[in-house]
Amino acid sequence: MNTDTHCLCGLELHYQDCCRLYHEGEKIPATAEILMRSRFTAYAMQKGDYLIETWTSSKRPEQINFEKEDAQWQRLEIINTKKGQVKDSRGIVEFKAYFLSKGEASVMNEISRFTKTGGRWFYLDGQVKSVGLINKSHNQGKNAACSCGSGKNLNAAVGNNFVSFENNNSFSMRCNQFF
Repeated sequence: MNTDTHCLCGLELHYQDCCRLYHEGEKIPATAEILMRSRFTAYAMQKGDYLIETWTSSKRPEQINFEKEDAQWQRLEIINTKKGQVKDSRGIVEFKAYFLSKGEASVMNEISRFTKTGGRWFYLDGQVKSVGLINKSHNQGKNAACSCGSGKNLNAAVGNNFVSFENNNSFSMRCNQFF
């Protein structure tokens, strides 16, 4: 990523003045929304260490595999937040993540949950509401097509848990749309 361009997280700041500060440990996200923004940018930049570090320990994978990731993540739009502020211990962030896959502009709408432990925010889990091509009708919920390109719907791709683990207990992002 060119650090002279605006950060992918959607704030009108350059990456070097925005999410880089979180990715490099210079700052700690003060709210669930800021953590969501920094995790989206980390995912787009394939910064697996940051994603694992900011995942709650009870659900944290051992590693993240980006080998089969073909989406080019473009931008993040925060739709709504519930709690997740400095004085809260839990928060919910609904967002839309825009991406290109096989040359087609698509969007994924997800609701993510966050928890604060020891004064730090962590990603808990998320649920995909819809995935679809932009300017076309969106397939809703777990029956939506998985954006990984597998041809499976989300229910078949990731099942009821919305989390996929490979046989070596490493997290695969191929059929999982979490940031």
